[in-house]
Amino acid sequence: MNLTQEQQAILDGAKGETLAKVMKTLIKYGEIFGAEEMVPVTGAHNHLVTSFGLKALGPVYELMEQLIASGDVSKQTFSVDPRPLDKNVPANFLQNFIFNHFMYSRQDYYEEQLQKLGLMDKDAFSCTCYMDEMGNKPRRGDVLSWAESSAVVYANSVLGARCNRNSGIMDIMGSVVGYVPCFGLLTDEGRKATWRVEIKTTKKPEAQLLGSAIGMKVMEEVPYIVGLDRWLGTELDDASCTYLKDFGAATASNGAVGLYHIENLTPEAKDFGQSLLREDCKVYVIDDAELDRVYREYPVIWKDPTATPKLCFMGCPHMSLQQLKDWTDKVETALAAAGNKKVVIPTVFTAAPAVLKEFEKTDYAARLKATGVITSYICPLMYMNNPLSGKMPVITSSNKLRTYTTARYYTDDEILVQITKGGN
Repeated sequence: MNLTQEQQAILDGAKGETLAKVMKTLIKYGEIFGAEEMVPVTGAHNHLVTSFGLKALGPVYELMEQLIASGDVSKQTFSVDPRPLDKNVPANFLQNFIFNHFMYSRQDYYEEQLQKLGLMDKDAFSCTCYMDEMGNKPRRGDVLSWAESSAVVYANSVLGARCNRNSGIMDIMGSVVGYVPCFGLLTDEGRKATWRVEIKTTKKPEAQLLGSAIGMKVMEEVPYIVGLDRWLGTELDDASCTYLKDFGAATASNGAVGLYHIENLTPEAKDFGQSLLREDCKVYVIDDAELDRVYREYPVIWKDPTATPKLCFMGCPHMSLQQLKDWTDKVETALAAAGNKKVVIPTVFTAAPAVLKEFEKTDYAARLKATGVITSYICPLMYMNNPLSGKMPVITSSNKLRTYTTARYYTDDEILVQITKGGN
């Protein structure tokens, strides 16, 4: 690794033993991936993935205490993934007991540590930290030290920032030392596409389903997608960004995509077009039949596949303000058509605390509450990781939640029918 004079001094202990260890860790991390240099982190804020105070994460709390004690806190304020607990989300006594006394018993202590390290504010907890309401939207070209797969792929693809798919703890280390190793998606070469994905559907593809299909095909490689602009347009407006939020989360969780390009839409694709494609790129054609095949092959891992759903989660990743408004309209209309006043399945819409705060200022909030839908800032995945929750028949339109838990995937239209009318 070629280090600058300042970087070498940090490694040699000029700024203390703790920071020297952090630098050494990042150098070793970079060397594994062939990095030849360290580059400055330039984003205004960082984003951490570890938001949960699991009792088992003792080494994490010890590391955080060492950083705090030595004064080596983050050089940027940061946001964090969603909290795992919310008393407003339906749970029985035994579930709550496990949550509070066994799984997330260190939550309050950990949040105190995060505040000392540089948390943006006490409610800066969301997987969609890049929402305008959250105040953590990177600029194009910013070098980031983020973790959280759905946030990283959005920052790279939609915003044009540069960030690798870091793990938890590596994210805070890059922010503490102010440098990250330069490899992969931080380089021009690493951002070139190895797949050309051709969209040939007869209607707008379901975002989560399309992202899943692409993620499972290309895995960690970079896809260049043609034909999707037919359905999304050529401007990154609120509608297209919301679509890409959900699409990207599915590519990142059903595969390991950290960057995608969409012809005529995303920043680098607009600037460089098909020159982003490698000469030896592979081709994947997606039509209606291919999406149907992908959907039909999802496993159903409920103990009883015919069980009546007990809970529905929407918002993994967190919903946008416009999504909350749009779904309020959808739920009201569907309930009226079904002859019901409230949803027939306990339903939770999750969004960032700052987004929910803005939502509460609108008349939509009272209207949605009247339908029986609960709004929460929770992380559905953390809720589902409770062994008791894992046995519940939970439905979702999130391919990320489907991938990591026992939740069963349905399209948005199918979810709407189930929560307002009932039936599988």
